[in-house]
Amino acid sequence: MTEYTVQGIGITELAQAYGTPLFVYDEEVLAGQYDRLRDRLHPAVDVYFSLKANPNIAVCAALHAHGARAEVSSLSELVTAVRAGVPADQIIFVGPGKSVEELTACLDAGVAAVICESFGELALLDRLAGVAGVQPAVALRVNPDFAVKGSGLTMGGKPRQFGIDIEQLLAADDLVARHPHLRIRGVQAYLGTRILDAAVIVANTARILDLAAGLAGRLGFPLDLVDVGGGLGVAYFDGERALDVDSLIDGLNPVVGAFLAGHPRTRLAIETGRYLTAPAGVYVTRVRYTKTSSSERFAVTDGGTNHHMAAVGIGSFVKRNFPMLVLNRTGEPADAAWTVTGPLCTPNDTLGRRVALPDPRPGDLIGVLRSGAYGPSASPVLFLGHGHPAEVLVVNGRHHLVRSRDSTEDLLRQQRLPLDIRSSI
Repeated sequence: MTEYTVQGIGITELAQAYGTPLFVYDEEVLAGQYDRLRDRLHPAVDVYFSLKANPNIAVCAALHAHGARAEVSSLSELVTAVRAGVPADQIIFVGPGKSVEELTACLDAGVAAVICESFGELALLDRLAGVAGVQPAVALRVNPDFAVKGSGLTMGGKPRQFGIDIEQLLAADDLVARHPHLRIRGVQAYLGTRILDAAVIVANTARILDLAAGLAGRLGFPLDLVDVGGGLGVAYFDGERALDVDSLIDGLNPVVGAFLAGHPRTRLAIETGRYLTAPAGVYVTRVRYTKTSSSERFAVTDGGTNHHMAAVGIGSFVKRNFPMLVLNRTGEPADAAWTVTGPLCTPNDTLGRRVALPDPRPGDLIGVLRSGAYGPSASPVLFLGHGHPAEVLVVNGRHHLVRSRDSTEDLLRQQRLPLDIRSSI
């Protein structure tokens, strides 16, 4: 019998050591994803790891050790990146609803750039910077008048909470003068996610670069930074082709080189989270029961969509399955189609529907592959009080617990029973 391994470590050993359900991340894959992108990409382009995809501090530290910078969207993510070793001048802060506390933390830390997404945010940051006696670098997030095709989730070109409409920015001739405490130095546009066509990303980048140059020239600010977003996709489903990174770089580098001929001081940024982390992770569950209902076979496991909501389906109205395996019996042929569910009291708790598997047995380990992105942090981990699963990172052939499993006491520690109620019990 063969089994799934991570850097030569059998999945059974990991499940016995840390229990199930759990997420296991492979540092070699993280490094490989980053290096494959970085090694041939134009040196003027910096790669920023989007912590929203996987905010585990060890994952961030592993990617930064290979050179990745950090893109954060909350105070917790900012602190995570700093504690993971990322210097503040290699961190950008994005998001449409930043709080005063978050903006103040950006000023205190001295992040590389605050990506401002509304006129109100610009005005607030300008006031805070004036009080603090600093002049932070700012990039304007633009909602352009065009959208990208071939994206799993479109984030620009329509009425959005993200960014400032390009027409409004072009009409704001006094924008720089109105904000004397800010160093407006850049432009960001993020049009979509999970793009698998390299040509779409290249065309997208070229249009953003043109937009940024035009806007900077119109409003009269130096163009030190252009953040072209990202959207680098991962193939999850049958019929999808993986993003051709070599073709992507072959297309991007000439576009970047042509732009830099006219803007030699500008740095470019690519934000990417899913591409870097998704292939490095597997979600491991243990089968508790098997059953048949109206001729459909079910394997009921100890983990479900409370930890992996993304497995419900991404960008599709029809349920499509992430790749799945019986991890402790990988060499056996599939016997039949099985629906794999979790332990939750909802029919939506379905990890895979009609998946071809060797007949699962109670105690078997079923894994959802390509699960290193948008796992627990994008899932209702508190539903039914199951809590956060364990997370494990394998580095240099050794496994490390990088996030403890929530216990019942962990979940109850933050709750309070009012005295008025307690006295009547």
